[in-house]
Amino acid sequence: MPMLVVPGRTSALSGFRLAALAEKFPFPKGAIKGIRAHHVHFVDLDSSYNEAQALHAAALADHSPEVEDSLSAATPESAWAIISSLLRGPSEVGASPKDTIKLVADEQATDQDDQCDLAPQERMIWVLPRRGTISPWSSKASDIFGLCGLGKIVRRVERGVVYRIEFSEGFAIPTYPLSEQKEIINAGSDRMTEAVYEGCPEASLIFGQSQPRPLRAVPIRNASGQLVEDIQCIEKDPLQPGSAEGDSGELKARAVALLTRANRELGLALADDEITYLVGAFLGQHAQREGIARNPTDAELMMFAQVNSEHCRHKIFNATWTIDGKPQSKSLFDWIRATQQCSPQHVLSAYSDNAAVLEAYEAQGIQAWAPLQTTQDKLFGWAMRDAGAIHIVAKVETHNHPTVISPYAGAATGTGGEIRDEGAVGIGSKPKCGLAGFTVSDLRIPGFEQPWEKETGDIGFPGHVASALDIMLEAPIGAASFANEFGRPAIMGYFRTLLQRVPTGMPPLIANQQTSDSVHHVDEPDMESEVRGFHKPIMIAGGMGSVRAEHMLKHPFTAGAKLVVMGGPSMLIGLGGGAASSVASGTQAAELDFASVQRGNAEMERRCQMVLDGCTNMGSSNPIAFVHDVGAGGLSNALTELVHDSGLGAVIEIRDVPCADAALSPMEIWCNESQERYVLAILPDQLDAFQAIAKRERCPVAVVGEAMQELRLRVTDRVLGGHVIDIPMDVLFGKPPKMARDADSRVAPRVDFDGSLTRYLQPNMPLRSRMDDAVDRVLRLPCIASKSFLITIGDRSVTGLVARDPMVGAWQVPVADVAETGEPYQAFVR
Repeated sequence: MPMLVVPGRTSALSGFRLAALAEKFPFPKGAIKGIRAHHVHFVDLDSSYNEAQALHAAALADHSPEVEDSLSAATPESAWAIISSLLRGPSEVGASPKDTIKLVADEQATDQDDQCDLAPQERMIWVLPRRGTISPWSSKASDIFGLCGLGKIVRRVERGVVYRIEFSEGFAIPTYPLSEQKEIINAGSDRMTEAVYEGCPEASLIFGQSQPRPLRAVPIRNASGQLVEDIQCIEKDPLQPGSAEGDSGELKARAVALLTRANRELGLALADDEITYLVGAFLGQHAQREGIARNPTDAELMMFAQVNSEHCRHKIFNATWTIDGKPQSKSLFDWIRATQQCSPQHVLSAYSDNAAVLEAYEAQGIQAWAPLQTTQDKLFGWAMRDAGAIHIVAKVETHNHPTVISPYAGAATGTGGEIRDEGAVGIGSKPKCGLAGFTVSDLRIPGFEQPWEKETGDIGFPGHVASALDIMLEAPIGAASFANEFGRPAIMGYFRTLLQRVPTGMPPLIANQQTSDSVHHVDEPDMESEVRGFHKPIMIAGGMGSVRAEHMLKHPFTAGAKLVVMGGPSMLIGLGGGAASSVASGTQAAELDFASVQRGNAEMERRCQMVLDGCTNMGSSNPIAFVHDVGAGGLSNALTELVHDSGLGAVIEIRDVPCADAALSPMEIWCNESQERYVLAILPDQLDAFQAIAKRERCPVAVVGEAMQELRLRVTDRVLGGHVIDIPMDVLFGKPPKMARDADSRVAPRVDFDGSLTRYLQPNMPLRSRMDDAVDRVLRLPCIASKSFLITIGDRSVTGLVARDPMVGAWQVPVADVAETGEPYQAFVR
C-alpha cells in the first residue's frame, strides 16, 4: 500500500500551547529552548492506482499548482493539484514546505532518515493516529477527497503532528528513544487514540489492519487455574452435564472466587450479590434447561456488567434505605419522582425515555423538506411538509468520571452524549440549545493562590486523575468545541469551587463534658475535622430541544424489525464506561479508568442528527419504529435495551457492525462506546426510505440483526464461527438481589460566624481594611467572579433561535439571569 506523506507548512499549535507543552515534557527547567509543530498528512493510495511514482514527481515539481474547475483527476498532475489544495489552506500557498514530500512504500519506515535531517540540538517525535483507529478529521477529509474526484485514487487520508524539540546549548540531548518514554507519551499525545514514533512509520502502522483477537471465557466450571481462556466460540467449546469437577458447594465457591478476581482485573464493577447471581445463572439447576450450562464468555460478562451498572440501572437510587435504624418507605428515586407526581401539569413524559417532554404552547405550522417516494422504482424525491405541533425536550446529566480522567475528551463526550439523548426522544427529536456546568476543588493557580486555599494546600490529587486547574483549563474547551462543531448554542452554565476543612465533632475533653441540654461554641482549630471537596468533579451537560407531538412517545415494535446501527465505526475506545463510572474514583487501575473514556466526533453526530431530522420531517410516514442513542456499554447496552423495551429477543451478526479496527475481539466490538452512534428499529417496508435519507446525509448505517419473538439474545460471528453470546433475556435483565443501604445521621457541631471578620483576616486590621479585603475575596471567588472565559469560547447564536444569551447590553456584560429561545422563526417567543 503506497502512501504519500505531505507535510503542512504552518504551525499546528499556537505559541501558548507549545509553551504549555514544553512545561509538561519531563526535562529540567530551561532544557527546552523551543518547540515547533506542524501537521503531516498521510494519503493512502489505492493499490490499483499505477501512477503513484508520477503523482510523487508532480508533487515535488510543483508545491502549489492550480486546480481545474472540473476537479478532474485524469492525470497525476491534476490529481496532485486537488490533493494539494485540499491539504494546504490559502495561508500556506507559496510558503516553504516544512519537510520533503515523500512516497513511502509498504513496510518502509523513514525513522532514521527523519532524525538525520535535524539540527544538532534538535530531536523529533511524530504523533499519529493509533493503528486501527480513524480520527474524526480523517472521516471528514476522506469523504471530501471522494467528493472531489479522488475516490478511485485515494482510499483514506490521515493527519498527525510532527514536533521538533530544540534543546538549549549546553544541555545533554537525550540519546534514548523519546517515543518510548511514558512521560513524553502522556504529555504529547492521547494514548487512547494516538501513537508516538521517532519518525514516519510504515504505511501499515497507520492504515494496516491486524487479525481479530479471540473470544475468551472465564472458566468457572473447571479448575484450569486461568482467569480467562481463549475459545473459538460457544458451540465449539461445549460443557456436557457432569463435566464440572467437585461437588456443587465447592464448585460454586471456586466459581465465585474466580469471578471475583475477573471482576477486579477486568473492571466489571459487579457487586458481590451480582457475582453470586451470575454463578447461579451458569451453574444453577436451570442452566442446562436454558442452554447456558457452560463457562460465560467475556462478551457476556462485560455486557451484564454494563447493562446492570449503577450508571445504567441506578441501583443506589433504587436501593432500600435504613437511616438511624428506621427503614425508609421511599427510595432516592421515589423522592425524585415525587416532585413530578405532586405537580404533573404540563409533563408529557418523564423518567421513561432519553429525555423528558414538556407540553408547549401551540406552535405555528413549521414546514420542512422531507423525502417522498415518487415512482414505482423506489426512487425518492423531496417535498415540503407541515411539521405540526411541537413540544419541548429537556435533559440534564453528569459526566463526572470521564472528566476527571481526561478532562477535554470527558467533557466533550458529556456534551455529545447529552445532545444524542435530546435527539433520541420518542422516535426522533431535535436538540436546540445547551448548558454546561462545572464544580471542582480549589484551583490553586500557581502564583495566584487565594487566601482560602492555604488551609487545604497540603491536600493532593491521585496520580492518574486531573487536578481542578487542569479540569477547568481543558474541560470547558472540550464541551464548547463539541457544541460548536455540532452546531448547538451554549446559552447557560455555572462554575463553582469547594475544598474545605469542616468540623465533624468536639475534642474528646469537651465532648465528655457535654450534657443533653448544653451547647458549646468553640473555635474550629479545637475540633476534629475532615476535608470535603470535589476532586471528582461535577460536569453537568444539559439542554433543550423539540419533538413533534406525533413522535414524542416510544411504542413497541414487532418481531422481524431490522436492527440498525447508525454513526461512526467501532474502535477500542470507551470500553467499560458504565462500570468505570459506577465505582469511586481512583479505586480501579489507571489503565482501566483511561480506557473507559470516550472520544468525540461532533461532525459524525451532526450527520446522524440530520438523518433523524429527515425521518421526523416525514411526519406520520417517519420510518423509525424505535431509537436509542449508544452510551455507556456501547451496543451491548443499546441494542439489548432496544429489543427488551418491546418485549422481544434478537439475533445479531457482530461482523455486520461497522468497525475501524479489524483486530478488535468480539467483546471489544460488542461493548466499546465509540462515538457517535445510535441504534434503531426499522420495519422492513420502511428500510429503503431510511437508507435513502442516510445516503443523502452521507451517514454510515448498517443492518446488524433482526428482532425475534423468542426472548433470547444470540450474537453470531461469521469470522470466528458460531455464537459469541447466547443467553435468555431474563438472565441479562433479571432481578439480582436489590441493593440495601444503612446510614446514620451526622450532625456537625455549630461554629459561630465571626461578624467582625477578625478570625478570618489578618489581626489588628482597621474595619475599612477588613471590609475591603472581604469584598476583594468575594469578588475573586469563582462562583462570583466573571464567567466570560467560559461564555466566549462557545457559539451563543447558531440556529438563529436564541432570544437571550448570557451577554447583555452594548458592552456585552455576562449578567443575564435567564436564557430564552424561540421555537419557529416567526416573531414570537415561548
